[in-house]
Amino acid sequence: MVRRLEACERIAVDTESNSLFAYQEQVCLIQFSIPGHDALLDPLAVDDLSSLAPIFSNPRIEKILHAAEYDVMCLKRDFGFEFDALFDTYHAARILGWKKPGLGNILEDAFDVKLNKRYQRANWGKRPLESEMLDYARFDTHYLIPLRDRLAEELQTGGHWEEAQELFKLLNQTPPATSSFDPQGFWSVGNAHRLDGKSAAVLRELYLWREEEAARQDRPPFKILGGKGLLAVLEANPVSLDQVEAIDKLTKHQVQRYGQALLEATARGRHAPTPRRAKTQRIDQATRDRYERLRKWRKETAKQREIESDVVLPRDYLWEIARKKPSTLPALREILAPLPWRFKTYGEAILETLHP
Repeated sequence: MVRRLEACERIAVDTESNSLFAYQEQVCLIQFSIPGHDALLDPLAVDDLSSLAPIFSNPRIEKILHAAEYDVMCLKRDFGFEFDALFDTYHAARILGWKKPGLGNILEDAFDVKLNKRYQRANWGKRPLESEMLDYARFDTHYLIPLRDRLAEELQTGGHWEEAQELFKLLNQTPPATSSFDPQGFWSVGNAHRLDGKSAAVLRELYLWREEEAARQDRPPFKILGGKGLLAVLEANPVSLDQVEAIDKLTKHQVQRYGQALLEATARGRHAPTPRRAKTQRIDQATRDRYERLRKWRKETAKQREIESDVVLPRDYLWEIARKKPSTLPALREILAPLPWRFKTYGEAILETLHP
């Protein structure tokens, strides 16, 4: 398979992972398509995928993906691959203003193919895979090369080829997915930042218990107990199993299996020290005002092009420009160095918006 891929100028690629079914997700299937041939690779059955690395990093072999960020993150994390020469059909469609850029909608509109949506959330880590799942996976890449050719033609005729290419280059730099546990992650559960110190301590203990239980069962934490369940236990602050049973957000199975552990976690939280939240850098009002002007400019520009606002300029760049408030084109060029087309196209308008 590697020899066949190495001989191609373009390769369609996709992956399937088991994020909904495992504590630590992993890539469970890699799909490839070249003209006249589809291939499904089972990375759970192959010890060494290093022979694929030169293909993903080869600038002379274009890798075609749809919504590539997640695939790139996972492939970097699991196998250490580096990337060059990506073409993302999802982002290309958005640059062109396609209203329904999801792969299922595109395949149905362009190729009259309907994907079976039941497999979008399937367990790709189980073996053997059903034949219908294999067909679903194959169709994720089977049409990407002809779709790429159609999109490329429209990008070139519409004057958006350079705009798309600089975005594809940014995708190469997508960082690997992280698998590390954040013990401060409980602050992101509901409105935890509004809790008093004692309640935050209880929520932290519940959160830590859930993580340990998820790791023990090799299941995603939300399948042990969701965020609403954690907050319901926190609000009830039970001191007996009868009080745990009375929590309406818990199922009978959760009460039976985790009731005692929830009691112990809340008890630990009541006697635990108050957690300290990491300080966040405050944004001054002048910076917020500049960001708001830039956001309104971006929205109007996107409306004129009939595209989504983030296609014009990603949100992170708006904030960086607002913070650094460049007053000259060279200063702005330094901020937008990875986006030369956008600097060339929007640079003067951005400065006018910053300094009306």
